[in-house]
Amino acid sequence: MSFDHKQMLLQQLDSWHKEYTPEVKMVRKPFRTPGYHSTLKNVDYTHPTLAAFIYALGLLDSGLPENVERASAIIEKVIGLQDQNRENATFGIWSWFMEEPLTMMAPPDWNWADFCGKRLVLAEQRHSGLLSPALREQIRHALFCACDAIIKRNVGPGYTNIAIMGAFVTLLTGEVYGHKPYADYGLERLRKFSDYTKELGTFQEYNSPTYTIVAIQELASIHTATSQAEAKELSAGMLDVAWRMVAEHFHAPSRQWSGPHSRSYSTVMTPEVLSFLQMASGGVLSLRANEDIIYNLDWYGNEIHCPEAYLPAFQHTETSTILQAIHKDEWGRTVNEATTYMSGPISVGTFSKDVMWNQRRNLLGYTQNGDSFSYIHLRFLHDGYDYSSAVYSSVQQQADILFGIGFCTNGGDTHIGLDPIDGTIEASDLRLRFEIGGSLEQVEAHAFEPAAKAISVQIAGTTMNVKTLFAAFDAESTSWELTRDEQKLCLDYVVYAGERKRFDFRSMQQALLVFAFRLSEGDGGALDASADYAGMETEASHGGSADACEVYAEFRTANGANLKLTLPLQPAEKQEMMRLR
Repeated sequence: MSFDHKQMLLQQLDSWHKEYTPEVKMVRKPFRTPGYHSTLKNVDYTHPTLAAFIYALGLLDSGLPENVERASAIIEKVIGLQDQNRENATFGIWSWFMEEPLTMMAPPDWNWADFCGKRLVLAEQRHSGLLSPALREQIRHALFCACDAIIKRNVGPGYTNIAIMGAFVTLLTGEVYGHKPYADYGLERLRKFSDYTKELGTFQEYNSPTYTIVAIQELASIHTATSQAEAKELSAGMLDVAWRMVAEHFHAPSRQWSGPHSRSYSTVMTPEVLSFLQMASGGVLSLRANEDIIYNLDWYGNEIHCPEAYLPAFQHTETSTILQAIHKDEWGRTVNEATTYMSGPISVGTFSKDVMWNQRRNLLGYTQNGDSFSYIHLRFLHDGYDYSSAVYSSVQQQADILFGIGFCTNGGDTHIGLDPIDGTIEASDLRLRFEIGGSLEQVEAHAFEPAAKAISVQIAGTTMNVKTLFAAFDAESTSWELTRDEQKLCLDYVVYAGERKRFDFRSMQQALLVFAFRLSEGDGGALDASADYAGMETEASHGGSADACEVYAEFRTANGANLKLTLPLQPAEKQEMMRLR
């Protein structure tokens, strides 16, 4: 199947036209936020700056004369929302929404120089002949402000999508306007990103359904738009890295993107991502009905193609294991390793060490469930929201996982960096959650007992087995809780539930949870695993002695391997909790 990109662009624009608000010259969208940056409350709709630029570029791409006036009006309006005062810390960036100026955001998002700048430079490169000299000068000035902000910020190559996008904006702005310093900076940034990625063997933002797609779009944009031969060569090499990562993690039986995910906004493959993969395969992959393809305006004019060599991987069902070092310490030792295991209907992946941020998927499983799928997503919740100062550690052998949850004293609460806890939190509820979603047909927890050490959940022909090996949290009593609604079954290990209370991790002597986990076809069998204080005389109960500072856990797996994990019992600073033991 070949895609008629112009026809699909026009069809997609029809839905955008309905959201256009002539009075403010922007599109109106339902209010969405990840829970940080924006301070808006009780708002149903907003006028986003990025969406306005995307729509304006789409209008120009349509080639219809009647769309040029509207596009020009939008671009002029949104350029007016950029901070162009060099005295301000927010110089060169935009707020997310017209309704929320930069001074209201907490904090502003400096990525908007990159995201908005990209659409502006493409408008100039592709359609300068349609725009008035006055508007073109406004675009030039806005892009120079954005480039200066990008260069001043100078993010490193570990920030995958912004490292690429910032390289694109500066490189292309430099090319379009003949401004060598920008072009040189953009090319050098792309070189650094390529070198960094080759040394690591993958992207730092590893296996992210959201940002791998963004990275592919941005790298394809560079490869399509630049006239610089070296930039074309570098972007082609990095596109190969990206497509290989996508293809080898696609689990054909569940039609899901295997974990673990470094950054994810949806545990389920979205219609947009499925549409992207189908489009990029030239229709070789059949993931959605043709009439259900959701066309993204950013695809137009961008040569996005999955290499033919990787297309068969999207349909493979054989057993495979992927191991990838994600982070190494100063001595070159792997601190965080990603493991992905796929076998028949089962896919399960883990990171060996990371925080439980809401964008992380540190333990993530998928299993085929009839014609659909079910997922298993491990979370740690503070009053219902993912708690970023919980630290996950694990070892994995095939579908067997030995893992622990410890706690740091100086991490984040809802975000890894924006709201540090400074040692203490207030909470009325703290719990570890195995969230099971997707299809809930044939999903059942049999003989569930809150005080049980071992719990099992049947998911069609597979079984999730979990065994509590160790649990201590500031003298709180713990127990299992099972809840179910139309969308999810939640198997929760409740650490605390009651009146709002202050927890001081700096004074806690014990705060650690350790479990064994197996996802397998059939009943899976009993888990042969245990944990105790490491190499120290202790009391018989989990109260332990005052000197016990580590817990040692062991899990004999289904294939006879011995998984071992030693974890700190007492909370400590994040750097200490994240180090290799």
